[in-house]
Formats: sequence, C-alpha cells, structure tokens
Amino acid sequence: MTAALTGFAPGVPAHWPAGLSPEYLARLDEPTPYLVTDLDTVARRRAAFARALPGVRTFYAMKCNPAPEVLTTLAAGGAGFEIASIGELRTLRRLGVDPAEVLYSNPVKPPAHIAEAHRAGLWRFSFDSPDELAKIVEYAPGAAVYVRLRVDDSTSAFPLSRKFGADPADAHDLMLLARRLGLRPYGITFHVGSQCADPLAWQRAIAAAGRLMTALRAEHLEIAMLNLGGGFPARYATEVPSIETIGAAVTAALHRLPYRPGLIAAEPGRHLVAESAVLAAGVVGRTRRGGENWLYVDVSAYHGLMETLQTRNGWDYPLWTSAAGHPDLPRLPFVVTGPSCDSSDTMFHDVSLPATIDVGDTLYIGSAGAYTLSYASAFNGFPPPTPLFVGSPG
Repeated sequence: MTAALTGFAPGVPAHWPAGLSPEYLARLDEPTPYLVTDLDTVARRRAAFARALPGVRTFYAMKCNPAPEVLTTLAAGGAGFEIASIGELRTLRRLGVDPAEVLYSNPVKPPAHIAEAHRAGLWRFSFDSPDELAKIVEYAPGAAVYVRLRVDDSTSAFPLSRKFGADPADAHDLMLLARRLGLRPYGITFHVGSQCADPLAWQRAIAAAGRLMTALRAEHLEIAMLNLGGGFPARYATEVPSIETIGAAVTAALHRLPYRPGLIAAEPGRHLVAESAVLAAGVVGRTRRGGENWLYVDVSAYHGLMETLQTRNGWDYPLWTSAAGHPDLPRLPFVVTGPSCDSSDTMFHDVSLPATIDVGDTLYIGSAGAYTLSYASAFNGFPPPTPLFVGSPG
C-alpha cells in the first residue's frame, strides 16, 4: 500500500510507502539522525521480485543492509543470502540461517574466511583466478565453485568489471582447472554493475554465460547453477525500469540458454531494501557563502551517505523537509553539507528546498535503505543514524 502524497510535500515520491509518510515521520519523537525502515515494504519487494523472475531463487546481498531485522524479514519470506566475508556469515548464523543456504560470492577471499565458512557447512564459493582456486583447494577441499564471468557493466551507476571477473576464454579454462584440482565446477556468475538501468544488460550477460555453457558442455561439463548476480535498481528521484520489465528480459534470455541449470540464482540487494527507508537529518546550520545557500545537517557522507561522494554528488535521493508547507511557497537552491570538518563532506548541490528552512528543521532523505547504515561511521565524533523499524519483522 502506498500513500497518495503528491502535493503534500515537494520531493515526496508519489509511490512512497504509507508506513513512511510525512505524517508518520512528523510524529516520531526521536533525535536526529535516524534511519527508519518499513519491514513490510522489504517483504513486499521480495515477493514482487520473486513474481517478476519466476524460477529464480533470491539470495539477498547482505552487504547493502545487514540489519538483523531486515535479514529476519527476508529469511521468513524464503530468501537465501549472499555474503562477502566471514563476518557476514557469523551474523547469519546468529540468526539461525543454515550456511548451506548461503552463497560466498566474493571472488577474492581471505584464507581464514574460506576455512571457517567451509567448516560451518557453506559449500559454494565463487572465484575468478587460478590463485583463488588454489586457496579453495587448500582450505575447502572438494567444495563447489562458480566462476565470475566479466560482462558489460557500462550501463550501471557502479561498474565492477575492473576489479572482478574473468574473460570468457579464461573462465572456460578455470572451470576445467577446478575439475582437475578435485573441486566441483558448479556454476557461472556475473554482475552487470550496481544500479543498472538497462534490462538488456542482463540479456547480454546471460547470452555470454550461455556461450560459456556450450563450450564447457563440449568438455563434458554441465553447470548446476547460473547466478544472475545483482544490479537490480531501486527508484530514487529518477525513474528506473520496473522489476517486471527486467524480469521479462531475463526470462526471455533464460529460454535461449543451451540448457537450463538446476538452480537459477539472483543476488538482489539495493532493489529489495533501498525504498524501504527514510534517513532523517536535523538542520544544524544555515549560511550564505560565495553566492550560494548552504545548509548544514547532522548526517554526512561518513555517516551513511557515502554514495553521494562516490558518484560526484550525483546520487539523486528524493528530499523533503519538515518545513515544506504548501507546495507553492517560495523555494531556494541549497548546497547540503555534513557536520564534520572535512571539506569534501558535502552530499547535495543545487537542491530545491523551502526558503524558510533553518536550524531545528528536519531534512528527510528517501530511498535510504541501501548502503547507508552499512557505510556509516562515527567520524569526527558524530554518531551514525539510529536504526528504527516499523512493520513486522519475519
């Protein structure tokens, strides 16, 4: 259920969850900064993802939001999990998640992490180099392995192919090497880049995986898993393709594979949780510098908004304020910056906010459920946002 909020406060998306409406947020008696997450929205988005990609098993990429309440909600809905470290696996185990239902998709892992995960019962590990295979042979002998295939990620906000992934010819040889080393060559994975807005990116990647499957089949090797990775986008202030549109593109591409592996996996993160949360920041200062209006708030890039720096202040979070009032009231362009003494700690440029906004007001930052708390620190002595939850966990 969404609230009909258009016109109530400029900046509030029309699709916004009713559980995070401006009316509800205005009633919260909590000191800023805080991040309030609607767990019902998390559950609904997991269910919608499953409907849009029939036959695809969800393995939540927990790095983008590892809050136990979020993990419990997703597990109750039948999701598995994807991890990048042993610390994440320990978190899941404390919540009662079976390591056998977890994918370890970081292609480069510390040896001690591989060994502990293997002892715990995790049996599927990704890789993209001979060096990683050698570690897995030593610390997780006989494990199932899936190769990370480098694909085109140029249509994403955060490309990943420079750091991870093997070219198709190398991926072919690596899978054969895994078999010779006594490992189980289990699958293929790829990643089209985080916040990918092109449904055809998945079609191109699945086609590349299909060609590798054909080449491996000629070597009497059929894979058991194709992992579609992550990259599924969330709405911020700009529209993105719906999960139904992406799902249709993925389904069509899967039908063109040379055969269908027993497990088709996906690792959504941002798509499931970003739109479930609002970050509330208190205004602590306002001034005019160099002909610009500057607004200082009590949360910053170092306290949860790091993606604004990673994208050169281009991350278009929906913004609204407690000072919104009527939509026709005067507005001004503002530079919005954090409370720390770091000069680069500025999140937004030229954003339209009420002309009356001042110290004591609250700036609300929507679609803040992904890569906020997981990045947040207490830099410069300012605390990270307090996590709050509405809805029903699990």
